[in-house]
Amino acid sequence: MRSSTAWLLVAVLITSVLVIEVRHRSRLMFADLQALQAQRDALNTEWGQLLLEEGAWSQHRRIENIARSRLSMSMPAPGQIVVLGERRDSNP
Repeated sequence: MRSSTAWLLVAVLITSVLVIEVRHRSRLMFADLQALQAQRDALNTEWGQLLLEEGAWSQHRRIENIARSRLSMSMPAPGQIVVLGERRDSNP
């Protein structure tokens, strides 16, 4: 009877130590999860800001103003426009 009680006590102690270890790992993993979610949220915010900035920098009006002021570009007159057709070779 003492032998079975001793084995039962050892089994209970081992199980309790394993439960403590699993709970500890679970808490550590949950803390890592929260940190990664915070990082994801920060990256999503930055991505949204970069998309807004890209939209602002690529507006047609802005590009046209830069082309006119810095590069001295202008719209060609209708007589200066040449339309090129598709070149078709007689030998396929």
